[in-house]
Amino acid sequence: MHLTHAPESPAADQITFDDFLKVDIRIGTILSAEEFPEARNPAYKLLIDFGAAIGVKKSCAQIVTNYPIDELPGRQVAAVVNFPPRQIGPAMSEVLTLGFADSEGEVVLFAPDVKVPDGSRLF
Repeated sequence: MHLTHAPESPAADQITFDDFLKVDIRIGTILSAEEFPEARNPAYKLLIDFGAAIGVKKSCAQIVTNYPIDELPGRQVAAVVNFPPRQIGPAMSEVLTLGFADSEGEVVLFAPDVKVPDGSRLF
């Protein structure tokens, strides 16, 4: 499956509400971020706290252009928490951190504009 990030791409095929509910998108707070020099594209390894029900998970995110590493801890982010873990080079990514492409095609993180409890589910 090829994913496109271009804003002019057509809408995806319609799905049912039950299909939407299968994707578990939660808010978590980044606990730490570290460089990931082994990644094919510039990326960070993130440790994200999704609260008691989900716990702390690892994610590899290609967000280096828009986010200095020292500004990431404490930031809330949205992530899909029910995909199977994925091997990214030597690291295991347990959740998919979500974002949108800016006008240059670089990732802008998807997050609430007001702090919400870690583990809150998107609905």
